[in-house]
Amino acid sequence: MNVGAVSLRTRILVLILLPLLAIAAIAGIWRFQNAKATAKEVFDRNLLAITMAVSRDVAISGGDALSPLTRDLLNTASGGPVFYHVNGPDGSFISGYAYPPRLPATETTEEASPFLFDGQHQGEQIRAARLVEFVTIDGISGNSTVHVWQTVKARDAFANRIAAQAIAIMGALIATVFLVVWFGVRVGLKPLDNLQDAIALRHSEELRPIKRPVPPEVGEIVRTLNAVFEQVRESIASRDRFISDAAHQLRNPIAGILALAESVKSAPSGEEAKRRAQRVAAAAAHVARLSEQLLALERLRSQTDKSGFKPTDINKVAEQSGARNAPKVMDCGLNFVFEKSPTPLIVNCEPILLGEAIENLVDNALVHGGSHMTKIQLSVTRLNGASILAVEDDGKGIVGGDREVVFERFAQSEPGEGSGLGLAIVREIVNQHDGEVRIVDGARGSGARFEVALPLVDNGAAPKANRQQA
Repeated sequence: MNVGAVSLRTRILVLILLPLLAIAAIAGIWRFQNAKATAKEVFDRNLLAITMAVSRDVAISGGDALSPLTRDLLNTASGGPVFYHVNGPDGSFISGYAYPPRLPATETTEEASPFLFDGQHQGEQIRAARLVEFVTIDGISGNSTVHVWQTVKARDAFANRIAAQAIAIMGALIATVFLVVWFGVRVGLKPLDNLQDAIALRHSEELRPIKRPVPPEVGEIVRTLNAVFEQVRESIASRDRFISDAAHQLRNPIAGILALAESVKSAPSGEEAKRRAQRVAAAAAHVARLSEQLLALERLRSQTDKSGFKPTDINKVAEQSGARNAPKVMDCGLNFVFEKSPTPLIVNCEPILLGEAIENLVDNALVHGGSHMTKIQLSVTRLNGASILAVEDDGKGIVGGDREVVFERFAQSEPGEGSGLGLAIVREIVNQHDGEVRIVDGARGSGARFEVALPLVDNGAAPKANRQQA
């Protein structure tokens, strides 16, 4: 049986009733054994009393018939008939039934006190008492032997009645407990039914927090559900913003491409048509880049798999990325400087994603650094137990109030040729690496310095700058 498919009510009832049933079974067995012991004690005492009464009557009457009181005691013995047999001092049969039960071979008694033993008589299991006592009958003195016995059916029936009564009482008690628990669980879980109704009302267009009163035991569940609803709301809102932003950002470039394509047809000369076609190609490349960045950003926002992450020396990632980006920096007439740590700085990362973040930071500097910028510097250092990967330029920098804004989608500190997505992609990549990206002033008080702080896998030695200039 699938445990998850069992209702909460059933599970609570089972958890409560199973221990009760186990306790009831143990108590029933104990009660039956106790009833047998009680019956044995009661019947044995009764058997001893009858044995003493028979012995006294025989002695007093000199072997004549039993007194009416003793006969009444025999007739009213608890649970069934009682049999007796008396031998005189000379061993002759005096009174009672002809054949007494045999004493077990391992037992002998000559003492003037009753002796109890188990045996068989005429094929039935019996409990018997034997009393050997010195008496004088008709002038003859000697030991008289009295046997009194009773079948064990009566005492077993008596024990069974006691046990049955106890079991019946326990059964009634368990049935009562079951009804009380069933009713209590049904009433106690009513708030969960109300909670289920509230959850059933939620859908993609209705994700308001659940505010119905619930017991403290499920309060954490409601808080978790509300947190999930909030995350879903944010996810849906983010998706809607993405679609709206993408439509807005792609509308004008696509319209521009169409206009440029139409202008190619009306070009007055072949040279002019060629120039216009080149403009169409550049605009199409810009739209393609914008589309790629939009898709990359949305993919990063929804990506949670870190199976591709592995311990890597960030020096190697930065060096490879610098080698790829240096040519385009120098093609713009700028110097490209790379500084790495002299000791390995191991971080848990996805090298391709981290390289893309570096490339976006370099592109951002090229687009927004300004005409007075002369160099771009990529460096790797260690600070306070973290690796610091920095891209710095000596351009016009970023005003303090814009340093958070520039990481938003389509946000720019001032109009430019960029798409406004590069830094947003950088932040998403850094967040996936459990790091932090920030903007600080350049080393010489000008330009912008973007620092990516990533946690180290191990503790490396404090580095010294090692400059390489291209």
